[in-house]
Amino acid sequence: MKPQYEDFYSNRAQKMRASEIRELLKLTQKPEIISFAGGLPNPNSFPKKEIAELFSEVVTKHGDQALQYGTTEGLPLLRELIADRVNSQGISATKENILITGGSQQGLDLVSKILFDPGDHIICGEPSYLGGLNSFRAFEARMHTVPVGDEGMDIDMLEAKLEQLHDQKIKVKFIYVIPTFQNPAGVTMPLEKRKRLLELASAYDTLVVEDNPYSELRFEGKDVPNIKTMDEEGRVIYMATFSKTLSPGFRLAYIVAPEALLRKLCIAKQSVDLCSTTVTQYVAAEFFQRDMLDKHIKKIIKMYKEKRDLMLKALDKYFPKEATYTRPEGGMFCWVTLPDKIDTKAMFPKAIEAKIAYITGTAFYANGGGNNTMRLNFTHAGNDQIEEGIKRLAKVIRDQL
Repeated sequence: MKPQYEDFYSNRAQKMRASEIRELLKLTQKPEIISFAGGLPNPNSFPKKEIAELFSEVVTKHGDQALQYGTTEGLPLLRELIADRVNSQGISATKENILITGGSQQGLDLVSKILFDPGDHIICGEPSYLGGLNSFRAFEARMHTVPVGDEGMDIDMLEAKLEQLHDQKIKVKFIYVIPTFQNPAGVTMPLEKRKRLLELASAYDTLVVEDNPYSELRFEGKDVPNIKTMDEEGRVIYMATFSKTLSPGFRLAYIVAPEALLRKLCIAKQSVDLCSTTVTQYVAAEFFQRDMLDKHIKKIIKMYKEKRDLMLKALDKYFPKEATYTRPEGGMFCWVTLPDKIDTKAMFPKAIEAKIAYITGTAFYANGGGNNTMRLNFTHAGNDQIEEGIKRLAKVIRDQL
């Protein structure tokens, strides 16, 4: 008799959900489908030639160390270089404040692991990054949501939510926020709202998890200081990644946090993978040391700005007037809102029939909602595909209307 595996799963495992994005992406792999679904960098943005040369040099010169286990905290040289970089951005840190992680997703998982007991409370945006929601859900957090508008999280609503939970004697472990080119909405929180968010975190004695994968991909407008730059009390756990600026295949990201928190995160990481991939850390360090990263980011910005412009132009040209969409100044996504009567999840099979794919908005809502919304990625599709893809999608929407 075969075992009934459901009888063996932990309560936590039974509550886990597959990533809706990952499941939808399985349906979009046919070459004839134009996909705006995944949050994928464009393969043409990868510095393949330079990386091949650096891998060869690293293995030749540092092979004994680069192919060996490393420290859990990460390669000291890379952490020093990251510390220099974040200091230049206004974040006060040394390498002792930095932990290298296997992508930002691992960072979210580790933060959840050290901060949550089942039933603990957090506040996040609505909509918000699916990978973060899945990590928080996996560790059985209770997620309270605050609407995200054209200027990011609604700070007045955040204050009201904090006050409500405080009156109920509920401890909020942290506020999760993606303030710059938010995923999925593509919007950016102004400086004054960032300051106020941090003031509220202090007033209600909670932490802030600032997730920042996209801020270096700015096409226009002025940079807005990260929340971490204003953190005088050590309340902000800051996360960033090389996945959007170098290569997601490197699986390299980092956390900047006070040393006490970082030690606990490091212990949690030891039971996950012992250390992040050593050889890619060496290659990333070489990329830094040779001043190649900023030059490469400029190339990515030029490429992605052109793609963003093509998508917005096509949306303006083909989408029905009943649809609204964000106009991001950077990042990778546009967020579309359709009339309430349209369910983008129910519409998805019709889109696949028309050989066009997107991500349904419900995936980004912690507690349900967003049925009439969708996320469009503009970075991965070819330039010649973007207008045609939006044209196809517009027809599917008009048919629904």
